[in-house]
Amino acid sequence: MPGETLNAPPPARAASPAARMLPRRLLYSIFARIGGSGLDTDAFETLRASYRGGFLGKAIAYDNRQKEIPASLIHSLRWHPVRLISFFDRPYYYGAKKKYLDWITSRHLATRRYDLFHSWSGDCLRSLQVAKQRHIPSIVEIPTWHRDGGKAKIGRQESTNNARGFQKWKAGLLLERNRFVEEYNLADLLLVLSQTATDTFRARGFPEEKLFYLPRGVDVERFKPGRRPAKFRAVFVGALIKRKGIHHLLDAWYSLNLTDAELWLVGSVHDEAKPFLKQFWRDNIRVVGFVRDPENYLNQGTAHIFPSQWEGSAKVTYEAAACALPQITTREAGDVVRDGVDGIIVKPGDVDAIAAALDHLHRHPEVVERMGSAARRRVVENFTWDHFRARLLDAYEIAMRKAT
Repeated sequence: MPGETLNAPPPARAASPAARMLPRRLLYSIFARIGGSGLDTDAFETLRASYRGGFLGKAIAYDNRQKEIPASLIHSLRWHPVRLISFFDRPYYYGAKKKYLDWITSRHLATRRYDLFHSWSGDCLRSLQVAKQRHIPSIVEIPTWHRDGGKAKIGRQESTNNARGFQKWKAGLLLERNRFVEEYNLADLLLVLSQTATDTFRARGFPEEKLFYLPRGVDVERFKPGRRPAKFRAVFVGALIKRKGIHHLLDAWYSLNLTDAELWLVGSVHDEAKPFLKQFWRDNIRVVGFVRDPENYLNQGTAHIFPSQWEGSAKVTYEAAACALPQITTREAGDVVRDGVDGIIVKPGDVDAIAAALDHLHRHPEVVERMGSAARRRVVENFTWDHFRARLLDAYEIAMRKAT
């Protein structure tokens, strides 16, 4: 396995930058905000590692919502000119924002002194080219899988050859497949979040030494066990979209007709989920919608159900485990859950397997308790944000050594 062994004991306190080959001045860029929820949390915890290590040079992001790291070290793009085209469809608008972030970052690399660059897939092609010219080692973080999913895909790239004028300009805002692939090749080190994600890069011929396994972290004080409900309560946390398997979960739940049980759906309801909610509706389903405090719903559950078809390493699987919930999920959602130990692994789209797993946990509360305890112990011992930052410093050291 690339990077750090998954079940290694908690790492010791990281050595000082002077005692390790760590950078003196890091430039970090991300298409997110610093501080907040979701990816914003990842960005903040990442910057904590370099700030506490004394080598954060500058972070470039779309806003700053925290106070631990001085604002002078964060270049906020909150009032960016791309807002003028915010009425464009999301792929065009987001593509333009990512390219603007990349342009600003490349200027920093070209005009200031940095000795390590860390960014995210899709955000940094021009910046990586500048880093390569200036012999600055670079790291690219991959939020999901290889752009091709490990398999060659023919005819997927959109062509702008026949477009003219405004349409050609607009089409140029899109992030085409080749952009991602070129970023993979330019980076000195790729941070991958799960074994499934790693395998998609191996399938494309990437050497092990270019892949560093970096699972996410979770705040185990915020996400912690609550009291089990009197009835069996399955909880799904995430956007209600087909990619996360919501239609398969609803199908499975409908087929079971469990007694003294309910299903909570915590997340934004997208249009693509509405036909399935209508088709498979039962009165024991509660649609909660988007919340900013998912911990207060997870810690009221019996089990977490997340049959996603495609993730990097789903943050909610860490959070549910920290709340001592057994999980029914897929290998495609990450590596947090071990089949039969702290949850049940099913194949994406296997409605019968989801239903069987739900029925098993419903009938065996002792299994729920055993798996839930194992899940909580697993994250405390392996997946705190302290673990994440220690592993990240190892990745930085590897990137610096590769450049020598």
